[in-house]
Amino acid sequence: MLTQFNWRRPEILLLLLALAMPLSFGVWQALLNNFVIERAQFTGAEIGLLQSVREVPGFLAFTVVFVLLLIREQRLAFISLIATGIGVAVTGFFPSTLGLLLTTLLMSVGFHYYEALKTSLALQWLPKESAPIWLGRIMAAGSFASLVAYALVWLTSEQLQLDYTWIYLLGGCLTVFIVAALWVAFPAFAQPHVQHKKLILRKRYWLYYALTFMSGARRQIFVVFAGFLMVEKFGYSVADVAQLFIANHLLNLYLAPKIGRLIVRFGERRALTLEYVGLILVFGGYALVETATAAAALYIIDHLFFSMAIAIKTYFQKIVDERDIASSAAVSFTINHIAAVVIPVLFGLLWLVSPAAVFWCGAAMAGCSLLLAQNIPSLPGKGNEVRVGHWAPPAREQNPG
Repeated sequence: MLTQFNWRRPEILLLLLALAMPLSFGVWQALLNNFVIERAQFTGAEIGLLQSVREVPGFLAFTVVFVLLLIREQRLAFISLIATGIGVAVTGFFPSTLGLLLTTLLMSVGFHYYEALKTSLALQWLPKESAPIWLGRIMAAGSFASLVAYALVWLTSEQLQLDYTWIYLLGGCLTVFIVAALWVAFPAFAQPHVQHKKLILRKRYWLYYALTFMSGARRQIFVVFAGFLMVEKFGYSVADVAQLFIANHLLNLYLAPKIGRLIVRFGERRALTLEYVGLILVFGGYALVETATAAAALYIIDHLFFSMAIAIKTYFQKIVDERDIASSAAVSFTINHIAAVVIPVLFGLLWLVSPAAVFWCGAAMAGCSLLLAQNIPSLPGKGNEVRVGHWAPPAREQNPG
């Protein structure tokens, strides 16, 4: 019966937190370019500086380990999301270079700390058998909230003609209100294992680190250059790009939970193999595409493969010492962002010579990831982290597949 349903569970809390975050970040992202040009008179130099500042907290995400010496993970996740909401809420009140740098830094610290903590809490709280399914549901919840954020921007800007200041304030306050309500409504859940409060890099996790780094590199090519291709080569308008985002999130809303079930059924290696083979084809398609419709199809397919990255997290959940999860989640988030610092600059220079070469490099990265993924055992676990290498067990796999 409905009255007997226990909704005050860790899985439900993770789901609701995933709904809260995009309501502010989605609004910030949707309004940013128009706001900085119209109100702060930004040029390319200022927007480049702003985006670099936004990525710095991601690169420094490992520092969350030291904050955990003072604050429990669940509480720090609440505080981080509230900081994200406040950073977005006050953005419209500071239409200057310094003001936007400071509000963006506040928003970004909260956002990146929350993302690292979300991964850590999910890997600690979710049962290994059903973790891919729940991670898919959490991803779908984020897509739903992003759609709500885009609808909110459209309604308030186009229909109600509200000023940027009030739209930012509304989006940020929604996140703050939801998180405050969750803080009050949910108990402090016990951690199954006491977490190490120091930086940890273990040799036996090397494959997870390598897959995480390559995933960050691939994400930068999508985020920075795939959208740029749409505008520069095919003349996509703001409305056209917005429609692509909406299509991406609608499909993610439907497919992400199914991808989680696929990972449970077929295992991490097969799921990642499907992703990376698909990415090789997609990046090759970007390099060769000549029609706007085909480019849009590639863009949507590319975005769908993000859901497959769940398999990297669940592989790690199976091999990790439970006490390492919080520290490792923070360190891996930093590893993921190394590419965010390097690739936009280097590949931006390559773009001036040959845009197609950028995507061929992306295909090569996907090929490297494909080779790495083949080293995941069919039954990953402690002592069975890889199929081939120094840390592979003598008998290799109990059940090769």
